[in-house]
Amino acid sequence: MQAADQPSPVSPYFAPPFRDDCTVHHFREGQAPDLNSYPEDPLCVEYAKRDITVDNGGAVRFLLAEPARFAIALPKCAYWQQDHWSVQFSRGDVPVVSWDGSYWFDKGAGQAAARLRHFAIEGQPATFRRAARTVRPYSSDLASYFMKYGSNGSGGGYAGSGPWDPRCTSG
Repeated sequence: MQAADQPSPVSPYFAPPFRDDCTVHHFREGQAPDLNSYPEDPLCVEYAKRDITVDNGGAVRFLLAEPARFAIALPKCAYWQQDHWSVQFSRGDVPVVSWDGSYWFDKGAGQAAARLRHFAIEGQPATFRRAARTVRPYSSDLASYFMKYGSNGSGGGYAGSGPWDPRCTSG
């Protein structure tokens, strides 16, 4: 691999440069966005995902809405998603896992970032080291990711490498 082919190093998370151009669209629990109703680019969304629960169908509603949530993001040149997760077996239970996320990309600039905050396992605040220990028996790759990108203090990371999509212009 040539030096010019090397990806840029991951640095601490920051909000997207296009944040001032955003109108944030808010979606309720299990609400799937209408794929034809949000033509703007950048597209900025916020999803409530706190009712991922078995006893009341929240997990099913979440799973049914998730494909549209991905589909609305993929064609955009610039996208910012904020979400709030909570997974529990029954309403009122302590969540098995919960967090707040922020994820964005700019295909024209070749930039992306992600951050997890307020990460908790069984209601207890979890460091990335604890999260890595918990998932390592199931996924050593995910555990390594937690240790690499969660250790920079921002709970996430940013990387840029140049344009990813020639039809997208960098803002």
